[in-house]
Amino acid sequence: MENSNTENSNFDPEDFSIVPQRGFDELEVGEVFRAPSRTLTDAHASAFQTVSCDNHPIHYDAEYARRYGHEAPVVHGLQVLSFTAPGATLLPHYFGNVFISFLELSCHFLKEVHSGDTLYSSLTITNLEPQGDKGVVTTRVTVYNQKSELVLEGQHKYLLKR
Repeated sequence: MENSNTENSNFDPEDFSIVPQRGFDELEVGEVFRAPSRTLTDAHASAFQTVSCDNHPIHYDAEYARRYGHEAPVVHGLQVLSFTAPGATLLPHYFGNVFISFLELSCHFLKEVHSGDTLYSSLTITNLEPQGDKGVVTTRVTVYNQKSELVLEGQHKYLLKR
């Protein structure tokens, strides 16, 4: 049996990375980072309503939603956008210690999302812009539903060290 002091002296937290960290110059346009699929439930919508303080009845009142032409209460758009969080994929694990900041995001809501829908999100690197000792990574973000319909698309930009 090895001495525990010797064992501790060989310990390196970097050995516990989920994926090997890569620098800005090792990333490639076209790389895709997918998040696990997730089926939304009424509990998810209710929890988001609580944290967002958005109490519009379109999100929780079935009769109200039907009166205004919706088949069911509509999941909050910002909740759908949250499915594009980079941390839902392995992308920030690849960035590791070169990550500086999340610069910006934009999106278009293309289809309604309802409780019971399963969402599939991904981030695809579309541009790598070196800026001296830093670089900007642009990703296209997409969210599809279980019917293969694109429900959201947009982009994120991140600033990394080079």
